[in-house]
Amino acid sequence: MKTNASRKGGKEQAWPRKVRVGREVVTVYRRRAPGGEVCFMVASYLDGKRKFVSHATETDALAAAHHLARQLSERQVVAAAMTNEQAADYASAVQALAPCRVALPVAVGTLAAALKLVGDLPNVLAAAKFYAARHRQTTPRPVAEVVAELLTVKEARRASKRYLEDLRSRLGRFAADFKKDTCAVTTAEIQAWLDSHQLAPQTYTNFRRVLHVFFEFAVARGYAADNPAAHVENLKTTGRNVAIFTPAQMAKLLAAAAPEFLPALALGAFAGLRSAEIERLEWSDLDLAARHLVIGADKAKTASRRVVPICDNLAAFLTPYAGQTGLVWPGSHEDFYAAQQTTAAAAGVPWKSNALRHSYASYRFSQTADAGRVAGELGNSAAVVHKHYRELVKPDAAAKWFALQPAATPANVVPMPTAAAA
Repeated sequence: MKTNASRKGGKEQAWPRKVRVGREVVTVYRRRAPGGEVCFMVASYLDGKRKFVSHATETDALAAAHHLARQLSERQVVAAAMTNEQAADYASAVQALAPCRVALPVAVGTLAAALKLVGDLPNVLAAAKFYAARHRQTTPRPVAEVVAELLTVKEARRASKRYLEDLRSRLGRFAADFKKDTCAVTTAEIQAWLDSHQLAPQTYTNFRRVLHVFFEFAVARGYAADNPAAHVENLKTTGRNVAIFTPAQMAKLLAAAAPEFLPALALGAFAGLRSAEIERLEWSDLDLAARHLVIGADKAKTASRRVVPICDNLAAFLTPYAGQTGLVWPGSHEDFYAAQQTTAAAAGVPWKSNALRHSYASYRFSQTADAGRVAGELGNSAAVVHKHYRELVKPDAAAKWFALQPAATPANVVPMPTAAAA
């Protein structure tokens, strides 16, 4: 049965049909599908490329053709009315899309749909970046394997022993709890892991820093799409408490220290050296005759050389060790901290983190009232000295601190020969 739409003047129109609106013409085709049914297809050039849209009935196909022709005609009218500036914008848009092989109408339509979903252009770009990051090609590797590779690379690049041990300790704990591929670790999981350990603010910050290094390494080598540690909550640690030992407590620690640990203990208490600097220090860096020691750039935390005076009581503790060679502390990093705990337990004095350096800074500032001088000896800034150590102790306590002396010559130590003996 023929429809009215297929007749004109009592005669059936030939296929394909032409639907015209203004100067625009849209063609409608009638085809027989493989199953034998008849379908109608509208040829569309709306996006700049020819494609066919199928319709079940002739009426639907002709209606769609009329709608399409009107769209094309209206576009022609708009194009005819374009200013030179608008025409230039159009040409620029087409040129920008050319490498993508996407027609301008399609791009505009897609962008319009995206804007309806996310609200504005910055959100569209952010969504695209997120999609690209999450779908980046990665190589699945377990966290423990990537940790091992990171340590190998850092060691090959001659990272300091202290830094390597810090990485090994913190990342070892992380890998033990995250038995999964590195690319599968999320920010939420890292945050929950850090929170579950109830870490002190500075310890939390140190773990966050190490995890950031780990995931940056993983991203650079294709083991992760992005760095989930970068978005973990950052805690402020500016309001730290400065813990120090009293002269009486220090006297007990010095008396309880084993001979091999005593120089390290005295250098922390009476020269303000960091524990990492003590572990790297060699006896050749000490000049007892000139009463100073040198922290080389390769041994200082700030990678800057500094000279620290050897005060009278520090000289008294170090003199029995004159003539020694090699490292001042001959043991490992773990042995160093074990010696601290053993000494504290023997002395009956609770060990306080970084208290040796804090004590030296506090008593030395009280003794000299010169923040710049103390800062130079510590290897930091006068502002830090003022902020953390000003008026922390009284001058009489400082006098007692620097008056502490060894009770006797430590056993198993060859004393420095006297001038008479020479």
